Amino acid sequence: MATHVSEKEARDVVEAAREAEWKLPSFGKQLFLGDFRLDLIHPQPRLDPEAVEKGERFLAELRTLLETEVDPLEIERESKIPDHVVDGLKKIGALGMKVYPEYGGLGLSQLYYARALGIAGVYHSALCTLLSAHQSIGVAEPLRMFGSEEQKRKWLPMVAKDHISAFLLTEPDVGSDPARMGSIATPVDEMPVAKGYDDIVAHPVEGGYEITGRKLWATNGTVADIVVVMAKVPKSDGHRGGISAFVLPYNTPGISIEHRNQFMGLHGIENSVTRLEKVFVPEENRIAREGDGLKIALSTLNTGRLSLMAIAVGASKWATKIAREWASERVQWGRPIGEHDAVAQKLAFIAGSAFGLEAMLDVSARLADDKRNDVRIEAALCKVYGSELSWRVIDELVQVRGGRGYETAASLKARGEKPVPVEQCMRDMRVNRIFEGSSEIMHLLIAREAVDTHLEAAGGLIMGDGDAKAKADAAMKAGIFYGKWLPQLAVGKGQNPRSYEEFGPLACYLRYVERSSRKLARSTFYGMARWQAKLEKKQTFLGRIVDIGAELFAISATVVYADRIGREQPERKAGAIELAQLFCAMAKRRADTLFHELWANDDDDRYAAAQKVLAGRYSWLEEGIPDPSGDGPMMPPLD
Repeated sequence: MATHVSEKEARDVVEAAREAEWKLPSFGKQLFLGDFRLDLIHPQPRLDPEAVEKGERFLAELRTLLETEVDPLEIERESKIPDHVVDGLKKIGALGMKVYPEYGGLGLSQLYYARALGIAGVYHSALCTLLSAHQSIGVAEPLRMFGSEEQKRKWLPMVAKDHISAFLLTEPDVGSDPARMGSIATPVDEMPVAKGYDDIVAHPVEGGYEITGRKLWATNGTVADIVVVMAKVPKSDGHRGGISAFVLPYNTPGISIEHRNQFMGLHGIENSVTRLEKVFVPEENRIAREGDGLKIALSTLNTGRLSLMAIAVGASKWATKIAREWASERVQWGRPIGEHDAVAQKLAFIAGSAFGLEAMLDVSARLADDKRNDVRIEAALCKVYGSELSWRVIDELVQVRGGRGYETAASLKARGEKPVPVEQCMRDMRVNRIFEGSSEIMHLLIAREAVDTHLEAAGGLIMGDGDAKAKADAAMKAGIFYGKWLPQLAVGKGQNPRSYEEFGPLACYLRYVERSSRKLARSTFYGMARWQAKLEKKQTFLGRIVDIGAELFAISATVVYADRIGREQPERKAGAIELAQLFCAMAKRRADTLFHELWANDDDDRYAAAQKVLAGRYSWLEEGIPDPSGDGPMMPPLD
C-alpha cells in the first residue's frame, strides 16, 4: 500500500531530489529574476553540418517508412501498432535515435530527435509515444545521465537496436507525490518479517534487492523488453535507503502484466499495470546510489519534456495545413469560410501559435544540444506551454472543420471524403496536459526554480525558522541581497526606444520582454513579502507568475527564431517577421492579462467555495441526476 506521509515530508522528498546547483547559465532563471539575458539565446548556436546530414538522412528514412508501411486508420481501429511497423522502426534505428554511436545508436541531436517525433506523431500519436517513452524516459536516458560505463555497455546496445524499454514509476495511489511510493526494494541480505503485499519480503538470496509492488500507467509496459523501475529501499545499517532506480529485463521471474490500460485517445499505446512479486535484482543493476531514484527521474524529464513540445509542434503545424486547405475550399454564403472574420481569426491564431511553438522548441533544443546552458526551466516551460497552447489550437481546428471535425476519419473515408483525423488528434492531444507532470504540477515545479535565488537569499527570513539570532542573521543576509537587487529592477534597456533596433519591427517585443521581466521579478518579490511562507499555498498566483514567464520566453524565442530564418533563408524573411508579429502580439496580450490578474482576482472566494463543495454544502445540487458508474469510493482499497 502507499506510504502515508505528511505534506512536509512529501515536500522534503521532492526538495531533496531536485538539482540544487546551477552550474551553467540559464536564460529562464534570469528571466524570472528580472535579468533579460538575450545573449544566452541569440545568436542561436549553429548546427554541426555532419549532425544535419545525419539527421536529414534519418528523417528521410522515417518518412519513407511512414508513407509505405503505416496505416493510421488501422492503428486507430485495432488499437495496436502492427508488428511490421515496429520492426521497420527497429530496422532504421529509430529505437536508438538518442543513443551515442559508441553504444550502437544513431546519436541524433536533440533538435532532430524532436523533429522525428513530430513527424511520427502526425501519422499516429501511438508511434511517437512508443518512441518517446522508449528513449526520452525509458532505459537509455537514465543510463546516459547516471549509469556506470559497465551498465551503458551492457544495456544501451540492446535498447538502441531492438529491445523496447519502459519506465515504471507511477503507482495506483502515487501520482505526483512520489513520497507515497509503496513499491519496496528489499536488500536481500536482510531478514525482516513479511507482513503484507507491499511490505518488505524476506528471501534467502544474496547479492542484490528484492522488489515487490505494483506499477500503474507504464507506457510500453505491455511490450517492453527492458525496464527501469523506481522502488523505495528501506534505510538500515549499510543502506542509505530512499527511492532508487533499477534496470532489469522485463522477463525477470516475478514480473507480470495485470492489465493493458485503455484511454480516451492514444489508441495503440501499450500501457500497463505491472505487478512485481519478490523480483530479484542484482546490485549491479542499481542505477547510481540508493536514494537517487527521484533525482534520476526528475533529471531525465528535463530534456524528456521537450519530446511533448515536439509532439505539440507537429500537431500544430499539421493543424495549420488542414485549416488552410479546408478554409480555402469550403464555401459558405458565397465566400471561402476563411474569408469570414470569425474563421479568419481562428486561422490566424492557429498559424501564429504553430510558429511560436516551433520557435520555442527550436531555441530550446539547440540550447540542449549546445550544452552550455542549463535548460531545465526552458524545457519545463515548453512542456506546460506547448501542451496547453496546442490543445487550444486543435480545439479551434475542430471548430473550423465543423461537423467534419467531430466525425471520425474512418467515417469520413467510408462516405468518400478525405479521412482527416481531427477528432482523433483532439483526443490524443488532451493527455499532454497530464503526461510527465500535469500542468498544475509543472507550474509548481517551475515556480520553485523561479524563486530559488530568493530562497537562498531570504529563505530563513521567509520561512520563519530558527531562534532570534538566526532570524536576525537571515534578515541581514536578505537586506544585503535585496539592497543590491531591487534597484536593478527600476530601469533597463526596454525603456530605450532604440534598444534592440537590429531586430527591426520585432524590436518592440524584445523591449516589452525586458520591461516585463523586471516587472515580473518585482511582482514575485511583492508576493513573497506579502505572503512569506504562505506563498507556497498561493498556487494560482504562482501559476500566473509562471505563465507570464512562459509568454515572455515564447516572445523572446519567436523573435530570435524569426531573425535566424531571415538571415539563413532570406526568401522567407518577410513571412517569418509577419508570423512573429502575429504570435508576439497574441502572447503580449495574454501576458498583460495575467499581470492584471495577479492582484485583481477572486482566487480567495473561489477557494473558499471549493472547500464548501468538498464539505457537501451544495450536495443538493447533484440531486436528480444518476451516476452510471455506481456508488462506492473513487479510490479503491489497495492490496
